[in-house]
Parts: sequence; structure tokens; C-alpha cells
Amino acid sequence: MSVALSNRFQGGKAFGLLKARQDRRLAEINREFLCDQKYSDEETLPEKLAAFKEKYMEFDLNNEGEIDLMSLKRMMEKLGVPKTHLEMKKMISEVTGGVSDTISYRDFVNMMLGKRSAVLKLVMMFEGKANESSPKPVGPPPERDIASLP
Repeated sequence: MSVALSNRFQGGKAFGLLKARQDRRLAEINREFLCDQKYSDEETLPEKLAAFKEKYMEFDLNNEGEIDLMSLKRMMEKLGVPKTHLEMKKMISEVTGGVSDTISYRDFVNMMLGKRSAVLKLVMMFEGKANESSPKPVGPPPERDIASLP
């Protein structure tokens, strides 16, 4: 499918079309979660699902709808929590239940909405809280003199 797409479009246009297709697929899965009675008591479910979709799309490097080992490695490094190869394999196994070598969007959402605590869930939640609590200062740093240094 991507071969036919690349013959007609190149570069940014093809990438944009792949991302739009992926966005539609993930939005359809989000609708399934919204209709699922199991998650009806979840507060702010639409907002959470939108945030999960955005984060998942950011780290799905190959636009295949799955996060593989290299994508997970990039995610952990970007979040400032680099992991070893074995730790990442264990994280994937924990999320997928040992069934797959990649994390699908359904697995990702189930993990984030689930009650059990997965390492990846804790990292993602920590990253979200870190972004909320510490707004980055804007503008030039304040001028300091020698007396104010520790």
C-alpha cells in the first residue's frame, strides 16, 4: 500500500497522507473505547484518548500502527529515561501480555486506562506530570552578579 502511495506522492505529501490515514485508524479505535461500557465510568475519557492518540502517533515511527523496539527506545530516550534492550523487551512483554514484539494502539490504551501498573504507564504518566508542573521560563535569564552565586 505504501509503495503505491510513494509512486504518486513524494516526501512530505506522502508522509502527510500516511499520518492522516493513521489518525483515522486511531480515531476509530478511540470511538470503540468511548462506546465500551467497561470505560463508561472513566472521567474525561475523550480528552485522555485524544492525548493517548497524539502521544502514540508521535512515537510510531514507521506509521504501521505499532511501536516496535526501536520506537520504544526513541520514546524512552526522548522522555529522559533511557532503558536497556532487555528492559524495553520486558516493557513490551508486560504491555502485550507476551503475545507480541510490538505495542499496538489498543494495547497502549488498555495499558494507560488499565488498573494494573506497567513500567511504561508510569513513565508516560511521569512525563505528563512533569510537563504540567514545571512551565519553562520564557525570555532571557535574569542577570546575576558575583554576590548572588552559591
